[in-house]
Formats: sequence, structure tokens, C-alpha cells
Amino acid sequence: MNIMDFKGGNPTLALEDYFLGKTHASGLFRDRFGSVKRQFSVDITGTWDGSVLRLDEDFLYDDGETEQRVWHVTKLEAGRYQGRTDDVIGTADGIACGNAFHWKYDFNLRVGNSTLQASFDDWMFLQPGGFLLNQARVSKWGVTLGNLLISFSKTRLDQASEIDAPVARLVSNTAA
Repeated sequence: MNIMDFKGGNPTLALEDYFLGKTHASGLFRDRFGSVKRQFSVDITGTWDGSVLRLDEDFLYDDGETEQRVWHVTKLEAGRYQGRTDDVIGTADGIACGNAFHWKYDFNLRVGNSTLQASFDDWMFLQPGGFLLNQARVSKWGVTLGNLLISFSKTRLDQASEIDAPVARLVSNTAA
């Protein structure tokens, strides 16, 4: 794919806008044979200082393991971004265009008790309604190890209370 193919895509994705505040994601990793190897959820808190987006990520894996990661994503000119976190080797370099974002990076991936240096080819697509779909191809020496699939959604206390209010009214009306 070419990022410029998404130039007119809506809604427009700006990482510093989308990830500001609270975001929740769920995802899974499928190996190259299509088998699901791991599932997870992650709560993300994003802060923006005008040039750097900080993403504090708290992961919970299906086996009960937890992990924390902090990204620092710098906005550059012309829709370009550069990201750093402890496990990224060098920098993650990407570009946003329309409703899409694409970046590539090398990552020290923990596998059991060891670490594997893997390459990520990561695509994100903002959908109407605030859902962000993410697919990353994970490879080593050009050989695909698997794919990472993630769905992000915005979580806000005001949205939760709006959803809960009709349920609370229904319960109170039923009890009366």
C-alpha cells in the first residue's frame, strides 16, 4: 500500500488528537500459520505538549501477564512522526495521510524468557465513530512471523455515564 492512496480518507487521523486523553484497545497476535498465540487489552493515557505525544500504555495479556510501555511520539512536518520507546531500536518513523497512518520500526520483542529483534510494518486506519483499526506485519530477516491486530476506541467517563443512564432508569422503573 502507498500512504498517499488515503489522502482523501475521512475522518482525518492526527495522532495527537486521537490519542489525547484515555483510549482503550484490544488485540491479538496471530502467527504466520494463522493461529492466535496471544490476546491482550491495553489502556492508554495520552498527553500532548504541542510537539510530543506521550502515550502511557498498560497491557493485560490473556495469561495474566502485565506490561507497561511509554511512547514519546514527536510530530514533525508534513504529517510525519517519529516515535521512541525503550524496546524500539532507533526510532519508529511514520507518516499520516487522510484517515491512515503508517510506520515502520525494529523492536526488541519479548518471547518467553528471551528477546527477539523483529521488524514491524504497522498500518492504522481511523473509522467513523472513533474506532482505529491497526494491523502490523511482524517479521525477522524478511520472513513473516505473524500479524498483530488491534482495535482502539475512545473511552470517556461522560460516554460511560450516558450509556449507563438509560440502564439505571430502566432498573429504577422496574423496581418501582
